[in-house]
Amino acid sequence: MPCDTPVIVALDFPEAASAIAMAEQLDPAKCRLKVGKELFTSSGPAVIEQLHQRGFEVFLDLKFHDIPNTTASAVRAAADLGVWMVNVHAGGGRRMMNACTEILHSREGHRPLLIAVTVLTSLEQEDLQEVGVDIEPMVQVQRLGRLAQECGLDGLVCSARESRALRGALGDDLLLVTPGIRPSDASADDQKRIVTPAQAMTNGSSFLVIGRPITRAAAPAQALDRILAELQQA
Repeated sequence: MPCDTPVIVALDFPEAASAIAMAEQLDPAKCRLKVGKELFTSSGPAVIEQLHQRGFEVFLDLKFHDIPNTTASAVRAAADLGVWMVNVHAGGGRRMMNACTEILHSREGHRPLLIAVTVLTSLEQEDLQEVGVDIEPMVQVQRLGRLAQECGLDGLVCSARESRALRGALGDDLLLVTPGIRPSDASADDQKRIVTPAQAMTNGSSFLVIGRPITRAAAPAQALDRILAELQQA
């Protein structure tokens, strides 16, 4: 049964056994799953296969950023794994993103959604200044978002606080995937630019990446159901 909700649960675990144990508590009709750097580095493609076997669509969140040929080859390898979505850093530039879209559109069979990371949700203006980007995060987000759109990507990773402005600047065609989502009663942890699930959808988000409020809950399935109920009431 295909998933019909916007929730992507972040499996931020150090190894496959914990990730699979969490997945087995969730319903693939109610959420998709995100596999990031730590889990993929420790467990490799096998964990993707195990999640697929349990009926889940997987967002492979490795944020590829390298020379065009290397990044495009990595995106093709992700497509070969059958993932639902994969991402790159928009900061890699036009030629890198063009190479990725071209390699996906030229292949036969399954094509994952390709989205670009703009500005990480943990970064604030002073962080950007330290790496030589002397502009406000929102200006950088829109600049990189427009570049990704011109390169034919399917969407962006962005803070939900930026979704409304991106919708206004770039239109409704791009998918907006937003981490930093926390229910009102949850801890912000290390995310700086956060909003609630209902606020994020109102702002124009397409998909919501939610980790610890679900995966660290005493009853993860119930925590997911509460979030989905909140979205239905919004």
